[in-house]
Amino acid sequence: MSKLRKVKVANGIFWVEVPEAGVYILCGCPADTVKHLKKQGFIHTRNEKGITFESGPNAILLSDLLVQHGKFANLAEFPVMQMLYRQGMILPNHPNNTNTKPILIGSEDQVEAQMQYIYRGNYGLVSEEELINAGMPLDEANELMNLKLKFAYGKIHKTEDLLDTVIVKNEPTEIRNGVFIRHLRLNVFEFQYQSEFVTVDLNLPHNENYNTPYSLGFHDIEREYFAVIHSGQGDGWDINRPAMSSIIMFQGKIYLIDAEPNILNSLIALGININEIEGIFHTHAHDDHFAGLTTLMRADHRVKYFATPLVRISVAKKLSALASIEEKNFSDYFEVNDLKFNIWNNIDGLEVYPMISPHPVENNIFIFRALCEEGYKTYAHYADTIDLGTLKDMVSKDNTNGGISKEFYYQVEKEYLKEVHLKKIDVGGGLIHGKAEDFRMDTSGKIILSHTSLELTNQQKEIGSGAPFGMVDVLIPTHQDYVRQYAFQYLRSYFPSAPLYQLRILLNNSVITFNPETIMLKGGIIPKEIYLILTGNVEHIQSGTGRQSILSAGALIGEMSVLNNVPFADTYRAVSFVRALRLPGSLYLEFVKKNDLYGKIEKIQEKRKFLQKSWLLGYSISYLRQVTLTRSMSFHHYPAGEILLDKNCTDLYVVKEGTLQIYIGKDVFETLEIGDFFGEEGVLFGMPSLFKIRAAEPVEICKISANELLDIPAIRWKLFETFKKRRKLLLDPALNSLPIFYWRHEYCINIQKIDDHHKQMLAKANKLCEAIDLKKESLVLDASINFLIDFVLYHFTEEENLLKEHYYNDYESHRNKHQQLIEDVLKIKQQLNNDGVEMNMEMLDLFKDWIINHILTEDRKYGPYLNAKGVF
Repeated sequence: MSKLRKVKVANGIFWVEVPEAGVYILCGCPADTVKHLKKQGFIHTRNEKGITFESGPNAILLSDLLVQHGKFANLAEFPVMQMLYRQGMILPNHPNNTNTKPILIGSEDQVEAQMQYIYRGNYGLVSEEELINAGMPLDEANELMNLKLKFAYGKIHKTEDLLDTVIVKNEPTEIRNGVFIRHLRLNVFEFQYQSEFVTVDLNLPHNENYNTPYSLGFHDIEREYFAVIHSGQGDGWDINRPAMSSIIMFQGKIYLIDAEPNILNSLIALGININEIEGIFHTHAHDDHFAGLTTLMRADHRVKYFATPLVRISVAKKLSALASIEEKNFSDYFEVNDLKFNIWNNIDGLEVYPMISPHPVENNIFIFRALCEEGYKTYAHYADTIDLGTLKDMVSKDNTNGGISKEFYYQVEKEYLKEVHLKKIDVGGGLIHGKAEDFRMDTSGKIILSHTSLELTNQQKEIGSGAPFGMVDVLIPTHQDYVRQYAFQYLRSYFPSAPLYQLRILLNNSVITFNPETIMLKGGIIPKEIYLILTGNVEHIQSGTGRQSILSAGALIGEMSVLNNVPFADTYRAVSFVRALRLPGSLYLEFVKKNDLYGKIEKIQEKRKFLQKSWLLGYSISYLRQVTLTRSMSFHHYPAGEILLDKNCTDLYVVKEGTLQIYIGKDVFETLEIGDFFGEEGVLFGMPSLFKIRAAEPVEICKISANELLDIPAIRWKLFETFKKRRKLLLDPALNSLPIFYWRHEYCINIQKIDDHHKQMLAKANKLCEAIDLKKESLVLDASINFLIDFVLYHFTEEENLLKEHYYNDYESHRNKHQQLIEDVLKIKQQLNNDGVEMNMEMLDLFKDWIINHILTEDRKYGPYLNAKGVF
């Protein structure tokens, strides 16, 4: 019988176990992984010494790739929480607490990112200073910190205190008890126990996506004036339902309250496309309310983000750790709208009243209201509240030792019991969740019980109602046709020069509702009508290519086939309930002739067809956004051998025909083909390209202005991922003819003093590398490493002085990066001096990462700035 066993749990998720060694490894952890494990029986309930707890993994293998097919591949917070708390591995006096930590396994960068993300997910803001910087007065910051320490059992623990880590290498590395792992290639790993081996491939095939553990069906939602769609009643452990969330419809606009894992599936089930989202009201940063933010980063516009600064800053710290972006870049992906506590904030007529609610991380709960003939109608969304009995036990007479004041307790109690027309409450129980009994005397019109994976008890049912997925509570009914208003807005955007009376002719046609999975237009036939999508999601299947994409509201389908009277090549199917304006072909043709639009439409459609073939510009970008992009596109031809991007450039270039090479010197790092792109450095950071680009044959290139791209989060994110991937190519010895630490002229930032420092650092690192290879004496190695460290510290000081002298606008951020690098370097130095650790190539990898990445990324950002100041 095999001692080493592998089982596929779900797409991109595997289970590897060695019971004899007591090792149970979860391989891959995308959204809702714990729910998959529970559903497949890998997590079950146990009872030992009278204590009931769960079984499950004791190690997690992370994906090499942060994102696959547009979805985040590593969301380890809930799997780690399940190990620590629901399995009891961290709980004092628990039968499953053997003083053995769970293990996080993966590449160094992914392990580090997850450790920081878990840390922020556990605690949010971790000091009074951080709370004050988030806008809290000193006394309130002190009380919140006391509260936080109560939840944290008296101490904020670094993630390293809770988890062990194993960095995967190309050579076998022991996980625990004789179980080994090694890296075979990107996202492919080999496990070994004694003479047995299994291979785990975490790469998703091109036609496969991470799947959800539950089915939601399809729901036909009418757009209302002021209404609440119940989009989630479960919690992070509920295997049958999405986590607690709601969607507000107000004056035809769509607002989310929280972003649960697998939110895209919820939106599709409700007939809502991600590009229809106007904004999100966010309560806090736990993954069952947070993980869907990564999906909203794939929208084609910056979704409006509504929260108090306290919550926003907590969320930004966690998201920056997860996505390896800077906190300040949060506003690149979301349009930040800060809310003020305990007052009504007006959001285009929808008013919201945020209140603080005790939780391990910063948490604001909301009351919403809108005006109608009868006065205000109100909805309260109370996510992750606390059992008032538990909160009362935290009261301290002198507000010390982790206690709270009586005033704080009574304020929370008063806010919880405010009377509203509709209130959704957390009844999850335990230390950090609410209790239905606290609301027994609540006089609100209707109470919805939420945030639990358990069946409601009879006592709970006496207090509040349930709300199946997709149920709608209408607070103010509409007397308008919002769907037709959408149609007018789209047509006006596409045809700004057409007279209004002509647009009204098009509008005076029927709106058709298509059921899910219905073919709307079939390939191979000449359509008699065009459809303007108004709500929902439509699948575009490109005939003969195997490719597909999702179209959202605003897309026109069938247009060119009608105008040219030719059979349609592709097929379009409704993914959800879809509403579309039917435009008779003959009427649309007459409209185009009268307004002399055929030439413009043809050019736009040719350019859109090109965009659709590009990974960067096709997927998840709405029809309207693509039409806008076509206006800033131009095409250029270059002969074979032509060198592009040999100077500063801030435009993006996409290959239309031919191939190009990305190279430095004699080394070719990547070959670009049709649909590939370059120029991301200039678009993102305004800095010159590190690489050179050469036409390998005659090529046609599409140039797109950066101004049109940076406000599209989906594109910005892909550019950033590509930028990081291409930097890593410089560290791949298989692609380099020169040593990794060899100075190249392309590394210059055009400031002589700094360039001289960089040359010396690389030369010293190269000498150290050679000494390790030649197995030089430890005294020689110690002297070399100490000299290198001392020089790096000297260089940082000189560089900071230069940036400060010339008022570099990103000085603080750059200095903070230096501080982090210094901590890493001094940690190595301490290990060498105190622990007797031998210097080896593995340690040198740390220098390789930060020397190369810092010089070639962060330092290149300030070069153009100082050059403009006359510093060379």
